[in-house]
Parts: sequence; structure tokens; C-alpha cells
Amino acid sequence: MSPMASEAAVPAFLDYAVHAALVVAALLTLACSYRVIQGPTVPDRVVALDTIGTNVVAIGVLFALATGRGLFVLIGLVLAIVGFVSTVTVAKYVIEGDIIQ
Repeated sequence: MSPMASEAAVPAFLDYAVHAALVVAALLTLACSYRVIQGPTVPDRVVALDTIGTNVVAIGVLFALATGRGLFVLIGLVLAIVGFVSTVTVAKYVIEGDIIQ
């Protein structure tokens, strides 16, 4: 087997892996939505929403890999920052009952 034949198989495998990861991340996002709706407690819902946010960031980065557009990586970074700030804010509200003192 020549070195060129093995190099040609890598992008095809990477393409399949990215598409499979997109499907898995989408299914996990749907599974987390059940926990957001069902509950039973507010912290459970917060963790599920944070997981959905993380999965959306992963979907954006995987979509950037699949299409070759770097803009989706930047969008994923912005979503990650917004998700982190919102999670910290909700956690502070759940613990203290007040966001701004």
C-alpha cells in the first residue's frame, strides 16, 4: 500500500466521524431536554440547560469542521461564554435568592 492511499482514507474517515458525532450530540441534546421539562428540581434543570449549551457549542464546532467555515467556531465560543455566565448567575440565585446585592 502506498503512502498516498492511506492519506486519502483519513479525510473520508474524519468526515464520517464528524457526521456521527453531530448525530450523537443532537440526540444527547434531545435527551437533556427531557430533564429540563421533567425536573424534578431547579438544580436538575439548570444542569440540563448547561449540558444543552455545551452540546450546542460542540455541534457548532463539529459543523465548522464539516463545512470548513471558521465562523461557527467563533459562534461556539460566544455561546460558551454566555452559557457560563448564565449558569453562574442561576447558581447564585438558587443559593442566595438574589442575583444583585
